Amino acid sequence: MTDRLINLGFTDRFAQEATLYPDLHPARVIAQYKELYRVATAESEVLAEISGKMRHAAVEMSDYPAVGDFVMIDRNVGSQDHAIIHQTLARKSVFIRKAAGKAHDVQVVAANIDIVFICMSLNNDFNLRRLERYLAIAWDSGATPVIVLTKADLCADIPEKLNEIETIAFGVDVLVTSSLSEDGYTAVLKYITPSQTVVFIGSSGVGKSTLINRILGEALIETREIRRDDKGRHATTNRELFLIPTGGCIIDTPGMRELGLESANLARTFVDIDKLAEKCRFKDCKHENEPGCMVRKAIEEGTLTEERLQSYLKLKKEAKYEGMNSKQIEKEKISTMFSDFGGIKNAKRYIKSKDKGK
Repeated sequence: MTDRLINLGFTDRFAQEATLYPDLHPARVIAQYKELYRVATAESEVLAEISGKMRHAAVEMSDYPAVGDFVMIDRNVGSQDHAIIHQTLARKSVFIRKAAGKAHDVQVVAANIDIVFICMSLNNDFNLRRLERYLAIAWDSGATPVIVLTKADLCADIPEKLNEIETIAFGVDVLVTSSLSEDGYTAVLKYITPSQTVVFIGSSGVGKSTLINRILGEALIETREIRRDDKGRHATTNRELFLIPTGGCIIDTPGMRELGLESANLARTFVDIDKLAEKCRFKDCKHENEPGCMVRKAIEEGTLTEERLQSYLKLKKEAKYEGMNSKQIEKEKISTMFSDFGGIKNAKRYIKSKDKGK
């Protein structure tokens, strides 16, 4: 494994899976166009397209490669012809959103992210309910969320804001930064190491682009100009992966700002409510007027806010988990994941048969 591949995030986990395709070369998708991909290999960057077999086997949009995916291609260096992508390696994390014009199809916005920086400014953008939504999406993706509070110089009650966040962001690191100093750049940079991939999400105007540009230096602008000249007739892309000069990668995609709640980890985001719900008298308690409801009791005692409960119920409804408890939600997610196999039992049989055939 070369240093270039390691810095691209090609860990032992991917290297092990890549050995199943000895005649192919590993690469990472760093840009996505209409029908083409730009991929980075151990040697260079090349334009690539998926094989006919892979295209024929794709049932949903999520079956196609996306920015951040590790793929297996037929060549390691560029040539006049496009490289051919034959396989996408299993994703360790994935961000999805509903595909435009599709009733149930989802689109992969970015894959194989290690850390998602949730940016929120300490002025008018400060919104705990929005933060809960971002946390639910981040936890569900498989990435680790880190909250980045920007524009601290415009806030007069930072301790109060931090106390509010502590009541909803359990086990999540929180960084306080200011646009007037270096602390935003240096604090974030400490979380980014070689082989790690990060992404920034948050509302417009909270300082995401400023942080990205500081981390990448001039590399972002220069690389975009080079790629624009190089790809010529190909459609422009707003989804790209960039190598960070100090090590690691950033995926820069406006699509991350438009994520809907197609899937969410509510158990991780609302662990306090789930723990209370486990003590309710009735297993199917809706936390309204039922006797013995520990969630309502916590609200009455002031240890839980009505706003947080309503946010939880709203997100459950939006993610189509209304009426389910945390265990039922996880069961539903697993059933959906393995629906193509006819259930998790059939999926296990399929995996065992594949192992025997190796």
